[in-house]
Amino acid sequence: MEPTELIKEQTTSGTFLVSTLSVRGVERTVYAFYENGSAAELSCLPSGGNSILGNIYVGKVKNIAANINAAFIEIGDGQLCYYALDAGETPAFTTPKKKKELAAGDELLVQVSREAVKTKAPTVSGNLNFAGKYLVLTSGKRHLGLSSKLTPAERERLRAIAEPFLGDDFGIIVRTNAAGISEEDLRQELKELTETYRRTVETGRNQTCFSLVYREPSAYTARLRGLRTDSFDKILTDRPEIYEELRDYLTLHQPEDLPKLEFYEKTAPSLDSVYGLSKALEDALKERVWLKSGGYLVIQPTEALTVIDVNTGKYTGKKKKSDTFLKINLEAAREAARQLRLRNLSGIIVADFIDMDREEDNRTLLSVLASELKRDPVKATLVDMTPLGLVEITRKKIQKTLAEQVQE
Repeated sequence: MEPTELIKEQTTSGTFLVSTLSVRGVERTVYAFYENGSAAELSCLPSGGNSILGNIYVGKVKNIAANINAAFIEIGDGQLCYYALDAGETPAFTTPKKKKELAAGDELLVQVSREAVKTKAPTVSGNLNFAGKYLVLTSGKRHLGLSSKLTPAERERLRAIAEPFLGDDFGIIVRTNAAGISEEDLRQELKELTETYRRTVETGRNQTCFSLVYREPSAYTARLRGLRTDSFDKILTDRPEIYEELRDYLTLHQPEDLPKLEFYEKTAPSLDSVYGLSKALEDALKERVWLKSGGYLVIQPTEALTVIDVNTGKYTGKKKKSDTFLKINLEAAREAARQLRLRNLSGIIVADFIDMDREEDNRTLLSVLASELKRDPVKATLVDMTPLGLVEITRKKIQKTLAEQVQE
């Protein structure tokens, strides 16, 4: 059986691009994932370098905020981070402790699990994650998790393989990429992840406070690691240093994808011109998104949530009104799901579609939207349609939105 038959949702083969662009007068590294010729994901690295997401530090508890059941932990460069006390974590302390409860002054290993978002500080965790192509090792809890995008039969096969791998002090998450992968390959990756985990903890216990103990690979390398092998057929960059970095990484960790790596040498047309990278970035920052039917979306992020408004716009179809509204709404649902992923919008999203009288049309709309959200690599959930006809969606917060990345 081919790996593509072992996954519930199949993604069309795409292209992964990494380049440098002038974004609002500042040179940035931009990476993108293209599906069917259009940008499905866009990210813009901060001008100061890589993200701290995934990095592991020797942190120091600055204070305990009992009223919100949290602690604030200082890491490198004086950065204060939020640490939830109700997560049931078992952190690795760098000095012996008699009590398990955190106290001001404690030093422990923490990993940045979410970037700073708007006015909120970065979030750190005492349970450390080490991601590979097929598996994620998670310290602190002996637990086995499997991707929900795997078929039931493949989940059972992988469960039987992975359960004996569980350690006394770590769990395993089996990724979608593991579909069809042999036990030998999974065992080899787990060996590498375990060695990295043990080495990181041992090193951290001998480092001074605020030290960076483990640096996550570059953001574009980490994203490439998360893509399924069958979801892309080309990796392109026009930057020699990025090409060398990707070549070294693929050679060591993903040799099966190394033949897909290409260095784009032409000066004309540029890589940006061929793929329209600058235009895709510019369009993804606009408030209004036009649909092929002539309708349009208005996307407005606020402090508390993101609002998406659907409008008929220039639509001039001759179908009766009920069919017209359904047509525009279905197109809008597909585009809204794409825009959430493209712009990396997260948290609470409220979509105001065009009101429809027929209940079966509303059911069709929700079914299509739910199906499109499943394509998102970040967990996105269709909650429900309210009595007022507003559709509620949630999307997990991990990284900053594209608009926030550009403003850094």
